[in-house]
Amino acid sequence: DPRPRMANMIQQFNVPTSYRDNTLKWNGWGYKDSYFELTKSNNVKFAGDKYEICNSTMSQVRPWIEKNLGGDVNWKVPSQKRTDCKVPTALVNQPFIDALRAAGFSYSNAPDHRLVRAHGQTMHDMMTLRYGSFARVPDLVVWPRSESDVIRIVEFANAHDVVLIPIGGGTSVSHGVECPAGEPRAICSMDMALMDKIVWIDRANLLCRSEAGIVGGVLEKALNDQGYTCGHEPDSIEFSTLGGWVSTRASGMKKNKYGNIEDLLVHVNFVTSRGLIQKQCQVPRISCGPDLHQVILGSEGTMGVITEVTIKIFPLPEVKRYGSLVFPDLEHGVNFFREVAAKRCQPASLRLVDNQQFIMGQSMKLDDQSVWEKFKGSLSKMYLTSWKGFKLEEMVAVTCVFEGGADEVDFQERTLYEVAGRHKGIVGGETNGRYGYRLTFAIAYLRDLAMDFGVLGESFETSVPWDKVINLCRNVKNLIAKEGEKHGVQFGMLNSCRVTQVYDSGAAVYFYFGFNSRGLKDPMHVYESIESAARDEIIACGGSISHHHGIGKLRKQWVDTTVGPIAISVMGAIKNELDPKNIFANNNIIDTPPSKL
Repeated sequence: DPRPRMANMIQQFNVPTSYRDNTLKWNGWGYKDSYFELTKSNNVKFAGDKYEICNSTMSQVRPWIEKNLGGDVNWKVPSQKRTDCKVPTALVNQPFIDALRAAGFSYSNAPDHRLVRAHGQTMHDMMTLRYGSFARVPDLVVWPRSESDVIRIVEFANAHDVVLIPIGGGTSVSHGVECPAGEPRAICSMDMALMDKIVWIDRANLLCRSEAGIVGGVLEKALNDQGYTCGHEPDSIEFSTLGGWVSTRASGMKKNKYGNIEDLLVHVNFVTSRGLIQKQCQVPRISCGPDLHQVILGSEGTMGVITEVTIKIFPLPEVKRYGSLVFPDLEHGVNFFREVAAKRCQPASLRLVDNQQFIMGQSMKLDDQSVWEKFKGSLSKMYLTSWKGFKLEEMVAVTCVFEGGADEVDFQERTLYEVAGRHKGIVGGETNGRYGYRLTFAIAYLRDLAMDFGVLGESFETSVPWDKVINLCRNVKNLIAKEGEKHGVQFGMLNSCRVTQVYDSGAAVYFYFGFNSRGLKDPMHVYESIESAARDEIIACGGSISHHHGIGKLRKQWVDTTVGPIAISVMGAIKNELDPKNIFANNNIIDTPPSKL
């Protein structure tokens, strides 16, 4: 009988050692040995050895959480144990497994392997891992080692009617790797972790070709060792992959200098059910009809598997310098950004945080600063509030990263600070800028500690024209506050925004919100209701469905109003041409017809 059947028997062959299984948390963000914790004196400390703030105490974090989110160290909601997280019985397509075994491919249907490839990093994912269980997870995991392996696995999946869901770093915040609950066929997660090698570096043309499963941080270190950088630095660079960047149309914090992933992409190999798509030349530009790269970019695993990618690389900058600025309020900061964009004098990275994030950032300063550093901080606060007239409850901050030659960086810094001065900006120094920028990579861990005490929190982003930035930020934050009150949130909320990537005609805006779930019957429903209402407001205020997180299944409901029915029909037609049996049935971006056995 070729139909899939339920079976508890574990079947596996030549299972590789994987960082996903051995190094990363199963129910949170990042490395197992890196986490915020409460000390015996109830101060927050960051454990581990991988980040600059490791083993440093931040005694102001807990008071900030208590004051702003009603945190209570005596009210804990710890996660369930991994052994208590139930994994659905695997659906077995034995002919497919037999084909993998005969070809010598690594595979496993062990519950632990399947669970950690069933999710990304959304709040819903974390709540399910900590307190519930998934209705559907992959039935099998397969590890290809080369592009030819991927081609054969796709052929097997088509021959035996098995769904394939590629997974890179597993950092999706759009339910991109989540299994459709109603899928009757066996689902196989294609883990790209073993396809993690640099194929070549072309020094003459400043290009690098790599396999798609290479993790961003590994790629960047390898390039740095050769004197280069790819310049693409998303917050998730330590865990996200090159293939994932292309698949989601990713953007990085240094986009202003190096571009987004679509600007860096030169060539991509893409395995579909109809075969391999690849161009026959790697040139800086080609006029050859519609660019299929634009179809592959942002396709989110719906049409095929990205296997190899060629991107631009750049010589390592001679100088890297950090900086910071403080403005009296958000409007002054946004107007500064607008002039910077108009003059095209933005440095590699420029990020503006609103007042609540600014105050929260101050609470995360390390206790082990020198006496002189603390004294300088007190003088700075006195200078801003007493002498310059800034209001502590309104001021905002900007972090800057300058990269380039020494003269170039000097000019960038001088020009930027001159523009800032015209908008009442005050230079905050390199130390604050460096700490603020580097903190980005550790702050994602804070959510795990907050969840231990019942605080749910998440970020979401958009892009928006310049003339709508202030209005959108104000309206969305007001709506989040009203929705929180409407749904019975009792203990205050984190409700803040930051303006990040700068464009000629607009910017990317991040929103961060969180609340204490104490007293709520269904915290996840409250969270999802607020996030959905916020996205409605974003679109009503002229913002986009997403700047770089992608669509997945989380934001599908807004695709129709974003691109219109004809565009959806075109995307569906391309999908049907490249994947006629709907093997790549993760159901991201647009709805596809339900599968039948």
